[in-house]
Formats: sequence, C-alpha cells, structure tokens
Amino acid sequence: MMDLFDYMRLANQEKESPLAARMRPRTLDEVVGQEHILGRDKLLYRAIKADRISSLIFYGPPGTGKTSLARVIANTTSAEFTQMNATVAGKKDMEEVVEKAKSLQGMYGRRTILFIDEIHRFNKGQQDYLLPFVEDGTVTLIGATTENPYFEVNGALLSRSVVFELKPLPVEAVKGLIRRGVSDPERGMGAYGASIDEDAVEFLAQLSGGDARIALNAVELGVMTTDRGKDGAIRITLAVAKECIQQRTIRYDKGGDHHYDTVSAFIKSMRGSDPDAAVYYLARLLCAGEPVTFIARRIMICAAEDVGNADPNALAVAVNASLAAERVGMPEAKIILAQATSYVACAPKSNAACNAIFQAEQAVEETGNLPIPPHLQDAHYKGAAKLGRGAGYKYAHDYPNHYVKQQYLPYELTGREFYRPTGNGYEEKIREHMRRLREG
Repeated sequence: MMDLFDYMRLANQEKESPLAARMRPRTLDEVVGQEHILGRDKLLYRAIKADRISSLIFYGPPGTGKTSLARVIANTTSAEFTQMNATVAGKKDMEEVVEKAKSLQGMYGRRTILFIDEIHRFNKGQQDYLLPFVEDGTVTLIGATTENPYFEVNGALLSRSVVFELKPLPVEAVKGLIRRGVSDPERGMGAYGASIDEDAVEFLAQLSGGDARIALNAVELGVMTTDRGKDGAIRITLAVAKECIQQRTIRYDKGGDHHYDTVSAFIKSMRGSDPDAAVYYLARLLCAGEPVTFIARRIMICAAEDVGNADPNALAVAVNASLAAERVGMPEAKIILAQATSYVACAPKSNAACNAIFQAEQAVEETGNLPIPPHLQDAHYKGAAKLGRGAGYKYAHDYPNHYVKQQYLPYELTGREFYRPTGNGYEEKIREHMRRLREG
C-alpha cells in the first residue's frame, strides 16, 4: 500500500515527466486510434474490460500506443503487473519475476502479467526461458515490439500469444492530442497559458507520421522555448512548429519490416502500371539510404519478370540505367533511376516469359532428363554419324521464312507449350508471327 510520501514522490515524478509521458491514456476511453483492435465490439477491448486477457504481442511503429495500452491494462487488471525493458533486463530479472509469480499464484491465487517492452531485443535463450511459464500460466505475457514479431519472436512463444498490430495514428487523432497537450491544465501545458495556431496543428500532425510522441515532444519544445508576446501569452505559430520538428522521420529498417514493405510496394507499383506510386516508393527507398545498386537490381528484375517481351526495350533501359546510376552516383543517380522506374511502370506488361521458365522447370523436375531427339544432338565429333547423332536435322535458314517444322522438344513432351505470348505490346506481334509459322 502506498503511503503519503510514495504518493507525493510519484506525483512529482509525473509532473517532471515529458509531455508525451504525461499524456499517456489511463483508461480505455482515453485511447485514441486503433479502432480496428479497440472498437467496443472487438476482442481486445472486451478482454481488457473483463480483465480476461491472454498472452499478447503488441506490434507497431513507435508512438502508436503499445506501452500506453499496457499501462491501461495495468490500471484495469486485478492481477499483479510487472514491467521490464528487454534492452536492460537479463535472465536474473526474469527469474525473480517468475519466482514472485509462483508465490502469488500458489498463496493467493493471483495472476501475474509481465509486460516486456522491446521484446525483440531478447535473444533466443531469454525467450526460450519464458516459454514454459507462459505455457503453464505462471505469467501472462504482454510483449511490445516495433519489429515484425513473425521475424523476431520465438515461434513457440508466438503460438501461445495473440498478435495485435497497431497502426500509425490518424492525422485527426494526432491533432486532438496536440490540442489537448497545449490546453490541458493538469497533464498538458495548460498552466503556461499557451495557444497553437491551426496551421501549426496541421503541420505537426502531418509531419509526425502518426507518431504521437513526436508531435507532443514538438509541442512541449515549442511552449518551453517560445517567448511570451506583448499580451503575455505564448503562441505556437507555424514558424515555431517548423523550428520544433525539423524533418519527418523516415521509418526504415534495412533488415526488417519497413524495408521489405517499401520494396514490395515499389515493385508492385511498377507491375501495376502506376508510375506515380512507383516513383514515390523510389523516393522513399532513396531517402532511407537504400543502395543504388539494390534499387537498380529490382528494376531490372521487374523489367524481365513483369514487362518481358511486351516491351523488350524495358530490360535494355533497366540495364543501362543500372550501369549509368552506378557510374554517376548520387545524387544524380536518382534521376536515372526515376527514368527507368517510370519507363518500366508505363510499359505494356506480360509475365509470359517468366511463366515459361517456371513451367519448363516444373516439367524438368517431373520428367527428369528425357532423351534429346537424335537430330538435335551434337554431331561435331568423329564417330557422331555412326551413332546417329544429328542425322536428319533440318537447317532452318535453308527454308522459306527461315523456318521448318521439326521436333525440338523431347518426344515425350510433344505439344507442350511453355511460352504463350500475350496480346500486350510487342508480344502481339510475336504471337501473330508464331501463329503464321505454325500454320504456314
């Protein structure tokens, strides 16, 4: 039980905390955003209200409310709530929590909820240690991570937890937090008599990228560093807001989720013939410091896989852009990459060549090394004729249109088609040409 001294100490500590920490929601009703998991008809909302949560993993970008949700649960639950940060906690800390949890469960029948922030920082051994205690109910785990848990968290631990993904906060939700942060007299900056212009609110909300912490930190910095006007009031203008949040943070982890998501969107936008989106994701990749050579490789692959022979020039453009970008270097290389990206995105599309090799590989796997027709076999060595090698081969250039019908596939695959030209772009001409040859 807290005595008066403890209460005063905690109260003073909260007053001295950063604005973002003071503005954390204390109840479910104060949580903003995340309606997809915290709507009143959603499982997580009902479980928290009923104090019946199972082990959970909260996954999402910084500033979206993972720790705040854990604090709300701490304020709601009748269970013992223990918190640790994986960046500093060790096995000994976990052992102490487990021993205390066993005692509480055995003596009083009381549950223990263990919240681990940055759980992806625990190594495999640390995660494995927790597994049996999560499994037998000694502790109910709540993990928070900015990294995709399916990449970073032990699979066995994941299978015993429910994963909830938190999204960046909507702009309107961030605006509401900014206004409350400025005006709230108890937890915000209301005691300073500050105000904020609407264009400054809009600017901070947009530039924060859905991260409440970034927006509130900027508000606090603005209030604390802005001189009072002649009327004695502090006014956060757009100019002040721009000083307090210099540049939007680009969330990007070259070994993690943001990397793969951005690259995926880049490729799919080129494949989907949307040059605007493709160039936008190219800019995201470049701003995040992705190597020019990596980006160029993705463009070359897309040119072959998704454009193919619908526009054979696409691969030539992509290859030349790769060479030019590598030789020129940044920042001018981005112009070259933009040209190649927009060309590939706008080109007619066909994956016929791509499908052809995949189907041919499947045929090889299914049928093995089928005999090559004798007339196609190598006849450039002594004794080949005696073995029948090359006998009966028809030289295509000796015939009209430089074409003659003969068996090229192994006889067992007669009639199989692997490359089927589409009607897109240049492949329409290829298809018509092949039709004329086969019918001629």
